[in-house]
Amino acid sequence: MPLKYKRVLIKISGEMFAGKKGFGIDFQKVKEIAKEIKQVYKERIQIAIVVGGGNIFRGRFVRNKEIEKTTADYMGMVSTMLNALALQSILEREEKISTRVLSAISMMQVAEPYIRRRGIRHLEKNRIVILACGSGNPYFTTDTAAVLRALELNCEIILKTTKVDGVYSSDPMKDKKAKKYKKITFRQALIENIEVMDSTAFALCMNNKLPIKIFKFSKGNLKKAISNEKIGTLVY
Repeated sequence: MPLKYKRVLIKISGEMFAGKKGFGIDFQKVKEIAKEIKQVYKERIQIAIVVGGGNIFRGRFVRNKEIEKTTADYMGMVSTMLNALALQSILEREEKISTRVLSAISMMQVAEPYIRRRGIRHLEKNRIVILACGSGNPYFTTDTAAVLRALELNCEIILKTTKVDGVYSSDPMKDKKAKKYKKITFRQALIENIEVMDSTAFALCMNNKLPIKIFKFSKGNLKKAISNEKIGTLVY
């Protein structure tokens, strides 16, 4: 099946980097992620990637009053850089793919600063752009950063990898009667109070008509999602 998109943004949660360990970085899992990305890259798809950092630190889970909310959020953003560098290293060493890490927080020794025009130029040169440190602002999740970057870099769709195979009417792990959606509109998701991503990110997608494909990360699924095969859930 022909590939439908030419430029995409892939959102990879921090939990994906942890694998079965549940914490830290499982480099075998990162290698699996890199191989899946290469299958798409070989088709000359321009790829931007936003990585989460939940496998290392989650700012929103901090309840200790000794760390203020803003500081906790910055700690979470910085943790995404570890995942970005791990993915960059394996993509380049194992898969021989040219990449650039662009950071929303200045870390000149390890990454380029995020500049929209620079990111677009890297994509045009068929480099994979890995976007670290969220949006660079506290109170915004990496989901929101993914939507923002997708819009800025003129991506056609957001591909969000998860541990389940799409969007359901309720938690399929708890409710056996949960209904899986093949397609769902933004308006329907709002009316039915279905949590696709955080509300700020969702609103940005809806207002700018940027579709989201949500699917389970497993072998071959990323290429299937870009080929517009019947996989996961399309939110449009």
